[in-house]
Amino acid sequence: MKMPQTEDEVNEKIYDHRIMPDWSNVVNETNGTMHYSKDMIFNDGHRLSITVYSILLVLSSIGNSTVLYLIVKRRWHNRTRSPSRIDIMLMHLAIADLMVTFLLMPLEIAWAYTVQWRSTDFVCRTMSFFRVFGLYLSSFVLVSISIDRYYAILKPLKFSTNRGRIMLAIAWIASVICSTPQAFIFHLEQHPKVKGYYQCVAFHSFPTELHKLIYQISNMCAMYAFPLATFIYCYGRIYLEIYRKSFARFRRSNDDVLGRAKKRTLKMTITIVIVFVICWTPYYIMCLWFWLDKPSADNVNPLLRKILFIFACTNSCMNPLVYGVFNIRGKTNNNNTSVHNRHTSLSSGGRMAMKERNGSAHTVVTLPAVINGSYGDTSNVTQSTTLSNDIFTISKIAEDIEKEKPPKIIISDSIELAHMPKSQ
Repeated sequence: MKMPQTEDEVNEKIYDHRIMPDWSNVVNETNGTMHYSKDMIFNDGHRLSITVYSILLVLSSIGNSTVLYLIVKRRWHNRTRSPSRIDIMLMHLAIADLMVTFLLMPLEIAWAYTVQWRSTDFVCRTMSFFRVFGLYLSSFVLVSISIDRYYAILKPLKFSTNRGRIMLAIAWIASVICSTPQAFIFHLEQHPKVKGYYQCVAFHSFPTELHKLIYQISNMCAMYAFPLATFIYCYGRIYLEIYRKSFARFRRSNDDVLGRAKKRTLKMTITIVIVFVICWTPYYIMCLWFWLDKPSADNVNPLLRKILFIFACTNSCMNPLVYGVFNIRGKTNNNNTSVHNRHTSLSSGGRMAMKERNGSAHTVVTLPAVINGSYGDTSNVTQSTTLSNDIFTISKIAEDIEKEKPPKIIISDSIELAHMPKSQ
């Protein structure tokens, strides 16, 4: 292992040893003191980590704990019914964010405070595993949510049994598989020139730099590129289908294409995905630049990469904010809709009573229906209304807010009008 031998070659720029290919140099001064590299002493990067991660730790723990509490509380109040898939997946997303909050963030704070590694090789390997496990799990749960929305909206009758549980199980298993190499790559080493200085490092774990590059790009693909491609495909197909049906039914409201509850859930999940992309894209652009053109990337302030990684970790704080905003807005909209429906019902009843007293014609509207999802069994649902030389049109969409399963009663678009003779 070649070490620089002059003071000019001592690292005075890089703040974090984890982005270095090997140990940084130290030099004995003429007065007998040791001149350490910048990454081996408490520096601005450590101050930044302690300050920002401490703030994120508080915000993320409060936000995600609140989301988890609200979902569990809702499941407890509705324990007679099976929980919805989206609620279960959002609960797992909150758990993943809490793992980032209580495993990665405290580790970064303590490590920045001590500078060197103050524990055993086993703890080094274990914490290296959990340092990325929550990040992988959060990405894979978002993938599961996107695929679930794809099937719920475009193919509701396909792959519906245990779909959520299967995808979540795959997300957890895939996170374990992707995180396990970290426990073998990171290990405890003593500085070759400073006795008693230990660090949890990935030095000398790869036979060549090419192997290391392949591993780093594979991590990026698993944590970022693959989820991003899944998001683009799933939500792209969903919006194309919504646009196609909206164009075919342009005279009707969008609720004819997608129920109000599903629209709100879709908007919420898409917003969560957009926040994920915004948080992680700058960091991985910087990583690609560093991996593919290191000489030019070295000219960038080394604190920038640390700042971008911290910014990526803020994703764990953003998800509960998105969840809270959409649920508060959803409750407000539901309350307004209920009041509007009650007023509409009262005014319609008054108009119909007046028309009946004036001797208006009675119209019977017959709606072919499929009961309990059985397409072989049909019955006629008859509704008598009072009209005055008008055509009465009924349009209803079955919305299942909690379960999001195929509706039990499906009403067809065709309406048969049979005029009855005047009552005497």
